[in-house]
Amino acid sequence: MKRSKPGTVAENTAKETKLSSFCGWEGDTLVLNVLGTPSAKKTVIGKPKGNQLKISVTASPENGKATDFMVKFLAGEFGVPSKDITVVFGQFNVNKQLRIKLPKKLPPVIAKKLA
Repeated sequence: MKRSKPGTVAENTAKETKLSSFCGWEGDTLVLNVLGTPSAKKTVIGKPKGNQLKISVTASPENGKATDFMVKFLAGEFGVPSKDITVVFGQFNVNKQLRIKLPKKLPPVIAKKLA
């Protein structure tokens, strides 16, 4: 996962993609807009809320730990190594955009949206 130090302008080299939904393809990369919930009772992919997909994690929101935990969780859900998931923005915020390179599988809520 690529990220920079807090307070920098860009979190990585990937550019934000404007989506009309919570997910979309950009070539072989899945772009995902996320509304994260840290310190949740369960780690789970929830339902869409507007142009974001709700994802809850049990990790606390300290220094980006909840986002790091979310990336590891989603790597398993998409069948990719964590290094293939880039946090475009939102490392230290509940509003995020992720880029998932060549996902091997899609969770049902995303597969349904992209069908």
